[in-house]
Amino acid sequence: MNLLKGLALGILSFLLVLSLSIFGIAFLVNQTILNPGFIASEINRLDVPLLAEELLSEHIPEEELMAEVLSDTITDLEPWIQQQATDGVYSSYDYLRGRSQTLSVVIPLGPVKESLKDNLGEAILQSLPPGLAGASPAQIELYLNELYEQIDELLPATFELNEDSLGAELSAQLEQARQYIGYFQPSYNFLIGFMLLLILGIVLIDRQVRSATRKLGAIFLPEGVLMLVGFFVAKYFTGRQVAQLDVTPYLEEWLPQLVSDFVAPLLMLSIGLIVGGVVLLTVSFVYKRQT
Repeated sequence: MNLLKGLALGILSFLLVLSLSIFGIAFLVNQTILNPGFIASEINRLDVPLLAEELLSEHIPEEELMAEVLSDTITDLEPWIQQQATDGVYSSYDYLRGRSQTLSVVIPLGPVKESLKDNLGEAILQSLPPGLAGASPAQIELYLNELYEQIDELLPATFELNEDSLGAELSAQLEQARQYIGYFQPSYNFLIGFMLLLILGIVLIDRQVRSATRKLGAIFLPEGVLMLVGFFVAKYFTGRQVAQLDVTPYLEEWLPQLVSDFVAPLLMLSIGLIVGGVVLLTVSFVYKRQT
C-alpha cells in the first residue's frame, strides 16, 4: 500500500513539475503577446511626434514646409492617434481570438484632413510663397482652397484594414495564427485546472498536512528559482538581440523597456512560486513543532 502511495505521489509530483514548467511559458505568452492591453500600452509608450519627426527628417529633409506641417499635425493629433491605435489593437484581437469573424479596423481620416488643412494654411499665411507675393486676400484664399481640395483627393474619408487589403498571403497567415490562438486559450485553461487537480490529488493521497505541504513547497520553490533564472537569461539574451537591430535612436530607448515589460510576467510568476514554496515549507516545519 505504501509503495502504491509513494508511486502515485511521485507521478503526480512529476506531472506537477512538468505542468508548472509549461505553464511558465504559457503564462508569459498569455500576459503579453495574446494580451491586447499589453500591446496597446506598449504602443502608447511611443512618442509619436518625436518618432514622426525623425522619420520625416530622413525622408523629406528638403521639404521643410511640408515636414513642419506634418509634424505639427501629428503633434495636434497625438491623443487621437493613440486612441485609434488602441481601438485598432482591440479590434484586431477580437478577430484573432475568435470574437469577430472578420477583421475590420476602420479609422476615420476626417480629423487628419482638418488638422492638416489648418496647419498648412497657417504655415502659408505666415510665410507666403514667392508666387503669392502681393496677392490679394481673395487670391490667397483661392490658392488655399485648391490645396485643401488636393488634400481631400489624396486622403480618403476612412482608412480600413481588412483581409482584402492585407493580401492573400498575409490573410492566410493571420487565419493560421487565429486557429493557433483558438487552440491556445482552452489549453491554457485546461492546464490551470489540471495543475489544481494534481495539487488536490497530492493532498488527498498524502493525507498529512506536514508531508503534503513539504512536498508542494519542495516543488514550488525550485520551480520558482528556475523561472527566476530563466527571467534573467531571457532578458539578457533578448536585450543583446535588440541592441543589434538597426533602428532609429528613439526606438533604441524604447525597445529595452519593451523587453523588460515583456519578461516581467515571468518575474512575477517566479516570485509567486518562490514565496508560495517558502510559505508551504515553513508551514510544514511549524506544523511539525506543534504536533
